[in-house]
Amino acid sequence: MLMARRSRITSSQRRGHSHGHQDTHRDNREPSSSSSSDTIEGNETLPELIKENERRPLLPPKNSTPRVNLLQRTTRALRSLGMYQPRALPIIEKTLPANSTTLLIVLLLGLNVFYAVYNIHWEIKLAFIVSDRTAALFVANLPWLYVLAAKNQPLKLLTGYSYENLNILHRRLGEILCLLAVFHGAGMLVTWYRVLRPAGLPLWNFLTHRIIVLGIAAFVCYELLYLTSLASFRQWWYEVFLGSHIVLQAAGLALIYFHHPGGRVYAATALAIFVVDRLVFRLAIKSRSVQADLTVMEDGNTVLVSAAWPTKSRWLRYRTSLLGAGMAYGWNAAEHVFLTVPALARKHIIQAHPFTIASAAPQGGNQHAWFNLIIRAHDGFTQDLVRFAGNHASATVRLDGPYGSLRTSEMLRASDVALLVVGGSGIAVAYPLLWSLLHQNDAEAATTPSRKVGLIWVVHETSHLSWIGQERLDELEEKGLRVCIPTPTSKAGRPDVGLLIRRSLDEMIGTGDDQDPKVGVVVSGPDSMNRTARNTCATFAWHGMDIKVAVEKYGW
Repeated sequence: MLMARRSRITSSQRRGHSHGHQDTHRDNREPSSSSSSDTIEGNETLPELIKENERRPLLPPKNSTPRVNLLQRTTRALRSLGMYQPRALPIIEKTLPANSTTLLIVLLLGLNVFYAVYNIHWEIKLAFIVSDRTAALFVANLPWLYVLAAKNQPLKLLTGYSYENLNILHRRLGEILCLLAVFHGAGMLVTWYRVLRPAGLPLWNFLTHRIIVLGIAAFVCYELLYLTSLASFRQWWYEVFLGSHIVLQAAGLALIYFHHPGGRVYAATALAIFVVDRLVFRLAIKSRSVQADLTVMEDGNTVLVSAAWPTKSRWLRYRTSLLGAGMAYGWNAAEHVFLTVPALARKHIIQAHPFTIASAAPQGGNQHAWFNLIIRAHDGFTQDLVRFAGNHASATVRLDGPYGSLRTSEMLRASDVALLVVGGSGIAVAYPLLWSLLHQNDAEAATTPSRKVGLIWVVHETSHLSWIGQERLDELEEKGLRVCIPTPTSKAGRPDVGLLIRRSLDEMIGTGDDQDPKVGVVVSGPDSMNRTARNTCATFAWHGMDIKVAVEKYGW
């Protein structure tokens, strides 16, 4: 078992595994284990696990297949189907979301298609009807597009999902709007060719008409918005994406407003949503500047941004949550902030980048907390921050937030078995959740007295363990956390995450008394890890386990 206790570790096991966390503050010798942790070390371990997984199908743990009635089994099987995430589309390698999300997107698309084609007579001479329908749908969807993009929005109150959970709907709705714009423009060209050209209107006169010029300009703005929003573009030119998104959408709204009177109320509504979100909430209510310490971590490629944080009463934050209370009232586990560091360069004054808060959330009654961000350098802003931190011990930073949903932490708190699976800096998501789960108040301890909590942390280098620190991990282990840290991927390649999850759940469920436990799994890592974890949980649900999974992505 992965969670073998120290008394059960033999010398032969130590040759293949080194149980316990590597001590990054000592020499390169491998330390002994703690009572409830298991760190897989040695290059022989992972190939053996992978081969074993290839020889047999991934079934639920033998101790975790519950006896449930038909209704429960059917409900969980349907949950499994919605939980499953298909492979990426071939050739274009487009990552697909979970089936439940895909279904919601298909329904959104179907609703627009229905309104676009309902009761239409398919005649070329009536192309202007299709053009008018798609134009009306475009502007009618604009406010929803901006609501889904707003960081402070009413949908969180209605659904419990924060903006980052709904961002995929924002992106897909944006793509639908681009298609509607294409059909609107094509319909207008067909109308000119079949109706206006025979009436004597030349193409140049048609294209240079004021309404058409404004429409073409708006079309260009929104198509460029789509192109600069592609995942590949965001990955390579994130700063350009941020800047162009603001400029192009502002220009697009203005052009639509003057393009046709029918679109003015929708463009004005979308602009109002943007202004309230950006100016009222993000720059006023939820923005705060603080002097923060900057520490370059052991790997030389990660920065720890930290500050002592005075907080106001927690109850006041909840009382003012409808007004968008900011960091002054603390934060919850797994929430994030947008960080701006003006001292880096002039271009960074107006840039804000999202990072998960990697420190424990303040507890009720505490007037102070410690605030941490773990920022790993890639390029652009993060690379500039690493270079700056190498020469400066502190800087004034501006924080916009916190943002996020309580659904993940609530799911884990309602579970009898909680497992967090993270890769690299995803530990910033896991640590606050683990701390919250393992430091229960009396009421929580009474409702879930025997909750099992586990962590699987895949790191690329041993030095990355210092991002959290051995002392903090030891503290959580003393509270009952079961830890599995495979051999760093730089030494042994990527581990079989599905097999690690299976064995971890087998160990935790096997030690419990509940024959049908509620299991909650949270994963935060690269897309491949997220998909593997999600589909492993889907397999468990298909076989009757009461399991839920939440994915906290690195970005959006």
